[in-house]
Amino acid sequence: MAGNSFGTLFKLTTFGESHGMAIGGILEGCPSGIDLNLEAIQAEMNRRKPGQSAIVTQRKEEDKVEFFSGIFEGKTTGTPIGFAIYNSNQKSTDYSHIKDSYRPSHADYVYDQKYGFRDHRGGGRSSARETACRVVAGAIAKQFLKDLSFNAFVSQVGSISLSKNYQELDLSLTESNPVRCPDPDTAAAMEAHIREVRKEGDTIGGIITGVIQNVPVGLGEPVFDKLHAQLGKAMLSINAVKGFEYGSGFEGVKMKGSQHNDAYNTDGTTKTNNSGGVQGGISNGMDIYFNVAFKPVATLIQPYETIDKKGEIVQTKGKGRHDPCVVPRAVPIVEAMAALVLADFMLLNRVIKN
Repeated sequence: MAGNSFGTLFKLTTFGESHGMAIGGILEGCPSGIDLNLEAIQAEMNRRKPGQSAIVTQRKEEDKVEFFSGIFEGKTTGTPIGFAIYNSNQKSTDYSHIKDSYRPSHADYVYDQKYGFRDHRGGGRSSARETACRVVAGAIAKQFLKDLSFNAFVSQVGSISLSKNYQELDLSLTESNPVRCPDPDTAAAMEAHIREVRKEGDTIGGIITGVIQNVPVGLGEPVFDKLHAQLGKAMLSINAVKGFEYGSGFEGVKMKGSQHNDAYNTDGTTKTNNSGGVQGGISNGMDIYFNVAFKPVATLIQPYETIDKKGEIVQTKGKGRHDPCVVPRAVPIVEAMAALVLADFMLLNRVIKN
């Protein structure tokens, strides 16, 4: 199976399945001599782990990360950083009823057709549990990029959305509620909606907004490796993501060029930031901001119709422990993938300058 690695110089390769013994990864290219706060890495894992509130999956996993290499006396050595997260609360029998059938909007059917075999327990390799590995690597990237700031938050759940942009919000409030929305009133409405949908045995989607600040000028390449293109690839690689936009995004089509252009200040900054911190594929020093759209979780705890391996219509029902809305737990994943992209470009920029 190809496609298990992300990055060029700051490169993460992951392994493992949702219901296997463990998931883990190897992070290559991290410079030596970086002081690593292992507690901060675990704190990032705790933001993503299941069972953290009443509105997420109740699978109980400590998600304790264990490092095997690349770290000595609290510092990175410059060698590959190997790590694992052991699975401890698998309930594989929750998936025995779909052993010979395919869940709608999951990877079940295409996985079986491509590889001729699939691990039906929680989706196996295609499970979102793999993203825990990304959070570990992203937490290390954040510590490498200590001068940069990465903040993601839930800006929409279903039709309930924030009316303020990120500059009007107190982003320190993001972790003050289980939805991870920095506006308390909107967060309360989102949480109530998620609870209501969950009672129906249904699911709901949402949007996560990401903001990267203190980015230096010059990250990204102007042709195929544009900074925003790599950010888009990173976000679209996250399970359940259906869309990515940065800067003015799709709203920019409503504007005229005279309205959309970002006029310069004498210091090289811009008066507006419709470009979203990226021009010509290269960072311009302004805030990078973007939106990531997540579909409703595909597993429904209600009866539904699908097909089995014989191509026959069958009736079944979702079982097990699943998120009614993925966005609260996906916030640290979005931050992690953004950090991996910026870390990679930071190293590439060093190579070019040298």
